Amino acid sequence: MAQPQPLDLSKPHRTVHAGVLLMKGETELLDIAPIDMVHGLSRRFAQSCPDELGPPDFKDGAIDLEFHWVTEAGPQTPANLTSGLRIVPTDSFDTCPPLDIVIVGAYPLEYEPSPAELAFTRKSYAECSAFLAVCGGVDLPRRAGLLDGKTATGPRPILRLWRGDQTVGAINWVEKRWVQDGKMWTSGALFNGCDMVHNFAKQVWADTPSGPILDLAAKLGHWPDRDVDYKDISWNF
Repeated sequence: MAQPQPLDLSKPHRTVHAGVLLMKGETELLDIAPIDMVHGLSRRFAQSCPDELGPPDFKDGAIDLEFHWVTEAGPQTPANLTSGLRIVPTDSFDTCPPLDIVIVGAYPLEYEPSPAELAFTRKSYAECSAFLAVCGGVDLPRRAGLLDGKTATGPRPILRLWRGDQTVGAINWVEKRWVQDGKMWTSGALFNGCDMVHNFAKQVWADTPSGPILDLAAKLGHWPDRDVDYKDISWNF
């Protein structure tokens, strides 16, 4: 049976499913925080805003979004995030619907994703329209073989380690704040994921009816959009 085509996010004809994949290892909270930038474009969030907050009819472009927090075990086992935060996942690998937008953050360097986690990552990538890997979360698609033959980036201090890893396929590692290669998006460490998601959102929705609410959310939230080649900073690792 032919696999359905990924959703055109710029012209969604149904609810958009956005999901955060959480491994059994502790996930860095700041890495997955950019999911809330996407939430700022949602119809649910727009309805909570006073009409005077933005230009006329800015709510008309709000997107029907449903958010999923996904682990192998699902709601029966809380997921661990940094700074002592524990959350109850909404979905397990078995119950999660196909995801249109996927975001994944870093887990401890010594953690090795399970075969089930790698398999679900591959499934999610095949079904999604955009896969957003932030910071050390780039390791997940790297291990899953999803970066083979692609250009990608990651945390600057870790790039030299990944360049020397002969256990995965050929990956063109570049030192940039974020990189897009098809529907795979990868970023440098932590807050660089916000720059990446900002550019992802602009590419998908800036020239659509969702443009006004995107522009408003970006301005209200001071979404970062720094130089992709790190030219705004003078230091290196």
